[in-house]
Amino acid sequence: MAVSTPPARDDVGSLEAGLDALETPVSPTDKHAGAKRILGSVWPPILAIIVLILFWWAAYALKLKPEFVLPSPASAWQSFLTGLESGTTQQAIFNSLQRAFVGFLISVVLGTVIGLALAKSSIFRRGFGPLITGLQILPSVAWVPAAIIWFGLSNEAMLFVVIMGATPSIANGIKSGVDQIPTLYPRVGKMLGAHGFNQIRFVILPASLPGYLAGLRQGWAFAWRSLMAAELIVFSPALGLGLGQVLDQNRTLGDMAGVMATIISILFVGILVELCFFAPLERRVLRQRGLLGDKL
Repeated sequence: MAVSTPPARDDVGSLEAGLDALETPVSPTDKHAGAKRILGSVWPPILAIIVLILFWWAAYALKLKPEFVLPSPASAWQSFLTGLESGTTQQAIFNSLQRAFVGFLISVVLGTVIGLALAKSSIFRRGFGPLITGLQILPSVAWVPAAIIWFGLSNEAMLFVVIMGATPSIANGIKSGVDQIPTLYPRVGKMLGAHGFNQIRFVILPASLPGYLAGLRQGWAFAWRSLMAAELIVFSPALGLGLGQVLDQNRTLGDMAGVMATIISILFVGILVELCFFAPLERRVLRQRGLLGDKL
């Protein structure tokens, strides 16, 4: 007795359609999905800040330290508002961000070139790899005395400290990203005609983007920290006030409310850049590669 079997091509077609459906990102049907996603990324940091303020208030209420050493959150807030009214806070934030961004952009160029050289040349990696890692470990404030001697009390001195603080992290980030690229990708790129700079632009950099972004993210953190260390020491009326210089002025005057307000401003600006730029960019890249799903 003959047994009829369905065509094999239909089974293969159904299987391919099912796999394609699994790989296709599901678009949210909720009209408010975007707002919910933004709210979900904003409220955890706000909650953490509220908890810290409550601990601060409790320490103040328990008189763990005298008030001239540990002011209340209300005093720090009033000092912050005074700085806003006088325009000092806005000007300091603008000057610091300008220095940080200029130094960071220079670091991105240098770190990318150095990271690609570390990834592509085994001799360069063996010779300079440990040195780059050592520079990453070295505290950025150690460069401040040398920068003052070389460049004087100038913006160039602060930019030098920022560059020395951020470049090693970016270089190691792109090196790690390139190391994680499957060896098949460069071979396929060569077969398709991607050689030299074209291979770096169209194959290496896109494939190493998650690791590269992690290095950029860490590089920004080091750049911001390095700048604050430089501004605490490099001071001249001709340079204009930065947040680090405002912090040192408040320390000199014994204004602990101003010190705490400036520390919070430094923390807030760093977190704001992270949340508004690096975190969304990283989520987008990971989601496009199917590495994130619906976790964030």
